[in-house]
Amino acid sequence: MQPRKKLINSSDSCVDEALCGLVRGSGGLSLLKGHRVVIRSDLNSLKGKVALLSGGGSGHEPAHGGYVGAGMLSAAVAGGVFASPPPASILAAILSLHNAGASGVLLIVKNYTGDRLNFGLAAEQARNRGVAADMVIVAEDCAFERPSKAGRRGLCGTIFIHKIAGALAEEGCSLDQMVLKVTEVLKEIGTLGVSLSPCSVPGCLPSFDLPPGDMELGLGIHGEPGIKRSKIASADEVVRTMIDHMTNRDSQSHLPLKSGDSVVVCVNNLGALSSLEMAVVTQAAINSLESRGMVVARVMCGSFMTSLEMAGVSISLMKANQETLRLFGGRGCWFFLLPGPLSPVMHNVLVRVCSTLLEKQEELNSLDRAAGDGDCGNTHSQAAKAIREWLQDHTVPACPGNLLSVLAGLVQEKMGGSSGALYSLFLTAAAGHLTARRSSAAAWADAMLAGTQAMKRYGGADTGDRTMLDALCPAVEELKKLATPPPGGYMAVLQTAAQKAAEGAESTRGLTAKAGRASYIAVERVNLPDPGAVAVAAIFKAVLESLEGQK
Repeated sequence: MQPRKKLINSSDSCVDEALCGLVRGSGGLSLLKGHRVVIRSDLNSLKGKVALLSGGGSGHEPAHGGYVGAGMLSAAVAGGVFASPPPASILAAILSLHNAGASGVLLIVKNYTGDRLNFGLAAEQARNRGVAADMVIVAEDCAFERPSKAGRRGLCGTIFIHKIAGALAEEGCSLDQMVLKVTEVLKEIGTLGVSLSPCSVPGCLPSFDLPPGDMELGLGIHGEPGIKRSKIASADEVVRTMIDHMTNRDSQSHLPLKSGDSVVVCVNNLGALSSLEMAVVTQAAINSLESRGMVVARVMCGSFMTSLEMAGVSISLMKANQETLRLFGGRGCWFFLLPGPLSPVMHNVLVRVCSTLLEKQEELNSLDRAAGDGDCGNTHSQAAKAIREWLQDHTVPACPGNLLSVLAGLVQEKMGGSSGALYSLFLTAAAGHLTARRSSAAAWADAMLAGTQAMKRYGGADTGDRTMLDALCPAVEELKKLATPPPGGYMAVLQTAAQKAAEGAESTRGLTAKAGRASYIAVERVNLPDPGAVAVAAIFKAVLESLEGQK
């Protein structure tokens, strides 16, 4: 039997090429020279804080390089496919974080012998060099009722620890305190997987045989044997079997849950399930837990820790109190809204924009009273308040497109009127051009252009009609220069774009309104700038000032 085909160049180079692709497609990441280490580019932000380091074999993407960024990992070390990374690379990552000013380094390691040995050796070597380093072992597999001496395996529940430890690090928690708190959380996590097919390491035969129509319960993320094989059943039956096993008190590795407990749920695609199947399994998991009287406080659904192309799913549960939920962040059900390298940048930009719009509320109302109903400032203020409230309870996702989609929904609901519809159109159209892997300056330029075109298409206005487009269009035209690295740098383009927006807003003083309420007002009575255009210019200025302050 021939090895399963994969869309790679070679089995020898696929890990290094994948890491390069991750870094080049994401803002804020870099590779440590000579090592398979993905590290934050803004290392200066780690000064005085505990840095987080994790990693392991490749083939589990997005784990672990995909979780490097503010609020989560500071760096991730990758080994070969399903192979533990070497101690030298782990040590190089630790020393880089230490030299950046981190107060300590916490290693988050899954319970596999190779990982324990190599990360442990690197930690000891780092301590000998004066680095404050400690290690926590994630071992939350619920498969075996009587685990061997090797203990329970570390699986997708590791992602919970990334998030909790990341939040503690951002709050300035010390290394010793963090180890104590994370160790307590580890006792409240359990994971179980089920597979419908094997996977194959590049260049090799499938890792195990699984007859068509069969499934295996409790296997590991490298294809290690599970505990039981059976015929594939319905999603409801499979999920019920998984949760029954995970909470079975006769098992030494069970997760003790009872009616009334709050839980965080992660439904993890092991590699090849369709989005439709994942959504069905997620529904089944929520129903199964709620039927047991548990409170589902948070839900994650997506690919978090895969096993190459294995067709299967794992369910991770974390018993959570109010403090755990506060650290975890978010409300209700969220789908892969994990933070990324751009998350703090986008968060700060939004905070600045909201503050600006709130400050300009009365100015915009005053301008609007001359030609409209005088509520332009109020509507923008409503949007700003809604966004600010959302920021208090949610983590800004790694994917800018996801963020813009969230904002589109907020302004549509809270802003209302034609302004709310126009902004929502702009954000919705722009969102489709931005992903977690495509968020370059050129992608942002494409997104802004798409948003502007959507406003023109559906709103019926254009430049010169005395609307917000008179500020937006010249700014977006300038942003097109981001498609290629400009001579003066990206910030120079943004500065000019903000200036163009301000000039465009001012130019509306002498324009005859052809759209909106102002088009019904006598020309001689309309001699102030259009409030919508002034608001757009203010937004561009706020974005610019925020980015300049984060350089």
